Amino acid sequence: MTPASLDIDALRTRLIAGDRAALARAITLAESKRADHRALARDLIDAVLPQTGQAIRVGITGVPGVGKSTTIDALGANLTAAGHKVAVLAVDPSSTRTGGSILGDKTRMARLALDPNAFIRPSPSSGTLGGVAAKSRETMLLCEAAGFDVILVETVGVGQSETAVADLTDFFLVLMLPGAGDELQGIKKGILELADMIAVNKADDGEAERRANAAAGEYRAALHILTPASATWTPPVVTISGFHNLRLDAMWDRVVDHRQKLTATGEIAKKRREQDVKWMWALVHERLHQRLVGTSEVRKATAEAEGRVAKGEASPAAGAAIIAELIGL
Repeated sequence: MTPASLDIDALRTRLIAGDRAALARAITLAESKRADHRALARDLIDAVLPQTGQAIRVGITGVPGVGKSTTIDALGANLTAAGHKVAVLAVDPSSTRTGGSILGDKTRMARLALDPNAFIRPSPSSGTLGGVAAKSRETMLLCEAAGFDVILVETVGVGQSETAVADLTDFFLVLMLPGAGDELQGIKKGILELADMIAVNKADDGEAERRANAAAGEYRAALHILTPASATWTPPVVTISGFHNLRLDAMWDRVVDHRQKLTATGEIAKKRREQDVKWMWALVHERLHQRLVGTSEVRKATAEAEGRVAKGEASPAAGAAIIAELIGL
């Protein structure tokens, strides 16, 4: 894909028409590290902005093994059956060797992978805090422009700051496991403060459901200690079974209720404006980083500064000053 052979106007037209191949190509363009591709991606996103902003954006997190992909597969299938178009941005942990995705979310979302009204985009997190791929915002907007009215962002959920996904979505869903000893052990207060809803998964039946209900009671008690982020919304705690598709429709009703209430008060619009400002600064930081790796001369000087600090020949502050001077700071 070269800039000379890429017609942004034609790509925009195909994208807005819902062409899945155009969507995939647009996302690849946005994820490219080439400067010319990034410029074209910016032009494309600016061109499709009027067609974005109407989707329900939901971030979903939870520890590995909680059943995120299974739950998303069942929930997404319910939503497409109800007439929605669902895009799943499944952010995989990155391989430390290749930088590529290592979990393979499409294989864990068998129904959605074959659903014509669903689109799954696995992306390596590449070390980004919160498990959100660096270009998740751009990908989300492109999916909205292609007509997807529900965007589900699945994060890695292995301990990074989950603030990243909260700054990307309208609703933050935290999946929890029952029967794992002390239900509150290891739960970060910050996660509970960010959560718009907690769903205790694997509440199948019998003893499993009893454990899930007990865990839900513990989480409700924990949430009562915290001040809700919005006076309009008190985060509920529900029990579900993603594997057996139990109570997922009721869970989604809570998401819709949240959107309706916070849209009426203007809180959704305010939150998105604040997210756009944070997005702007994230792009500024990205450009600064690109300056550091943009030329062989700068990369060489940066490596030399790193080497001096590693050998104890220069302090970290001195090394930082050298690098800052390289990019004119």
